[in-house]
Amino acid sequence: MRQVAGILQVAPMALYRHVSNRDDLIDAMIDVLFSEITLPLGGAHWKTAMRDRALSLRDVLARHRWAIGLMESRRRPGPANLRHHDAVIGKLRSAGFDIAMVAHAYSLLDGYIYGFALTRMNIPFDTEDEMAAMARDMFEPFPANDYPNLAEFVTDHVMKPGYDYGEEFEYGLDLILNGLEEALARQ
Repeated sequence: MRQVAGILQVAPMALYRHVSNRDDLIDAMIDVLFSEITLPLGGAHWKTAMRDRALSLRDVLARHRWAIGLMESRRRPGPANLRHHDAVIGKLRSAGFDIAMVAHAYSLLDGYIYGFALTRMNIPFDTEDEMAAMARDMFEPFPANDYPNLAEFVTDHVMKPGYDYGEEFEYGLDLILNGLEEALARQ
């Protein structure tokens, strides 16, 4: 091992003196990511806590795009991973969700958060100029009126200055949280 610019550098094979195998290394890396997500603890209302957790998880996934497909796939989760899941379940249970509703809420929230992160990661543009170029390229080979609804959506909404797909996240999240609140009241 050597240190370069303050970063510890390990020869690739030497790494396996510290971890048993590739899966152990990935498990450890995923556990670090779970430790970065805001836990829904304390006295915050469940809806606020779930919203804060969703925003935090979205931000972690944006910083660590490689992890989207790995976060919920670990067969041997670490303590931060387990603590995270326990805290989410505990917050929902303490709010009055029965165990079946906890399963529904958790699935719905994570499906939305991970799905949004995956979609955002794969959108083929980052800037308004790239978006405009993509729209031109997308419609160019087709007659102008073949896809009128899509054309209207792109030109009248997506192409407007300042549009940011990332801002759609909170709108959808609030719909889900409001729906869960209604389901909890009916429970």
